[in-house]
Amino acid sequence: MNFYFEATNVLDKLDAKKGSIKGIIASVAEKNRKRTAALVIETLKYKQVLNEVIDTAQLLKQEKKITSRNLALVLVHDLLLAGGIQAGEGPIKQAVLRHRTRLQSEFTRLKVKRGAKSNSELAQTDDARAATIPRYIRVNRTCWSTKDALAAFQAQGYQVGDPLASSKAFKQDEHIPDLFAFHPNARFTDDPLYLSGKIILQDKASCFPAYVLAPPARDDSVVIDATAAPGNKTSHLCAIMQNKGKLFAFERDRKRYSTLKNMLSKAHCSNVEAVYADFLTTSPNDEKFRGVTHILLDPSCSGSGIVNRLDHLLDNEQENEVDSERLNKLAAFQLKMIRHAMTFPSVQRIVYSTCSVHAIENEHVVREAIKTEEAVNGRFRLGRREEVFPTWHRRGIPEEMDNPDDAESVVRCSPGEDATNGFFVSLFVRGGDVAEISADTSKRKDREPDDEQRQRPAKRKRKKNKSSIVASS
Repeated sequence: MNFYFEATNVLDKLDAKKGSIKGIIASVAEKNRKRTAALVIETLKYKQVLNEVIDTAQLLKQEKKITSRNLALVLVHDLLLAGGIQAGEGPIKQAVLRHRTRLQSEFTRLKVKRGAKSNSELAQTDDARAATIPRYIRVNRTCWSTKDALAAFQAQGYQVGDPLASSKAFKQDEHIPDLFAFHPNARFTDDPLYLSGKIILQDKASCFPAYVLAPPARDDSVVIDATAAPGNKTSHLCAIMQNKGKLFAFERDRKRYSTLKNMLSKAHCSNVEAVYADFLTTSPNDEKFRGVTHILLDPSCSGSGIVNRLDHLLDNEQENEVDSERLNKLAAFQLKMIRHAMTFPSVQRIVYSTCSVHAIENEHVVREAIKTEEAVNGRFRLGRREEVFPTWHRRGIPEEMDNPDDAESVVRCSPGEDATNGFFVSLFVRGGDVAEISADTSKRKDREPDDEQRQRPAKRKRKKNKSSIVASS
């Protein structure tokens, strides 16, 4: 039964909004991860149907041994849809089996009611936007070249072409070096190239933060990834640094720290030191970190931009409304991370990014960060467009910034429109004339809301199409 308890734990965390499906599953022990992921995803696909069957059959009312609805969901899923419960005899399994006939009868009745000819017709359909996002593969330059990767893909039967038009077509990305796009249904998790760490499965937008931070490939470089697990961005930083210098990768969660270490080993990252600690508790004056010049901040966020073929399974229940209280708490935490990063004495560049489409986590955090005491005393400014991915077309939302011109300094990705997940990237740079920074800060303060406006929480809104929240270029 431990397998079912593990899957139940994942579903409990999803209900508590403690992360995305992908993120929470990544924290499961690797030996159980694949099986647990399959059960969780399949259960979510049929969750609405299974809940109706469980309620109609009165399973939870009649069986006091089953105290968790999520446990009932995974067990009933396997009973009705996977050929039976894969566990030894025990009181919980027997409690479900006592109701087998009733559960099967209610399931059949529901199929007839909905006109479903097969079980698969009862499953929740995919997010249509997923079909517009290729499967992105980043070549891990720590162990081989893009040229060799190109030859390897072609040897597998792939041909250069439109990856959305053919399952055997792929193309090199026009913006991110070493990134290739394949058909959305392409699978690489069992490919020897993936298993050996030569390729990294990473969405295009997720590559932007390391690309914008652009740490130098020098032996004296010192860089921090403040929230590193599962390690995709860390391994990208390592590749950009050519495994030179020192890269500190922070992770405060024990399981995610273990996942991070495994990822870094697999990706051949020899210049990375994984740090099991909370970045916010780290002293900037620690001799170990006094020389840090580049910091990547990709802290916890709402994940509202993710279209990873999984989290749409949560939409019907978790995104009917924007949870303003949760977003305000996230934004406060995100701002705290930026302010702490600005106190490192040698830091020159700080990238702040999220996989959110909400302005409260993006433009609002940035506009507040640049007005803080840490930013003014540290002489930080927003990176100019020419410093922040100038070739990318979609920028920030002008009306969400104190100075509308600052919207050009930040980058957005729109799910369903840019062939990526939703994303936001900004850059803080130390430097510039003190008078210039003071004048710029004063200009922003002229546009600041009064105290009453600033303290007013975000309004609760009805769900909108995610792409409509993101400003078009």
